[in-house]
Amino acid sequence: MINKELKLILASKSPRRHDLIKGIEVKSEIKTYEVDESFPSHLQAGDIALYLAEKKAKAYPDALLDNEVLLTADTIVWIDNHVLNKPADVKEAFEMLTMLRGNKHEVYTGVCLRSNKLQFTFTECSEVWCRNISDEHILHYINHYKPFDKAGSYGIQDWFGYTAVEKINGCFFNIMGLPVGKVYEYLKNFDS
Repeated sequence: MINKELKLILASKSPRRHDLIKGIEVKSEIKTYEVDESFPSHLQAGDIALYLAEKKAKAYPDALLDNEVLLTADTIVWIDNHVLNKPADVKEAFEMLTMLRGNKHEVYTGVCLRSNKLQFTFTECSEVWCRNISDEHILHYINHYKPFDKAGSYGIQDWFGYTAVEKINGCFFNIMGLPVGKVYEYLKNFDS
């Protein structure tokens, strides 16, 4: 079990991460701040997600109390040696989903957990196979579900996941944006 005195500071705007953290019954608070999400061009796959999670942790503007643990994370979609972050507009969302259809891709989440005494970082990878869906299917999804706040332009937990995802290998919650089971295990290392 996690120490009852521990307070998790979730530095994320993602409503999915907020819901996932609620599910593990740890005292938490959400704090948001702006971070430039650029990364060095030589980074690939999980290294990108981990770099951005650590960058977000370094940019945290407040001092942590002794019982607080900061959690920062970043999720990317990786396909054909190409990173898919959040789409800027309908055109970019359509291009991303067109790349994903009929193919396998990986979802990487980089996580940084930091207190005043300890820091743990890790990356989780899940594989996702999508059906070969039509342009009409893709446009319906974009127009009705507005996936502009999601890496790769889709949510595994919504209509796209229900209708277009054929199978997954790995952590489902990682695809939503946070491998919450692994986060829970790491939080056991923080004594207060």
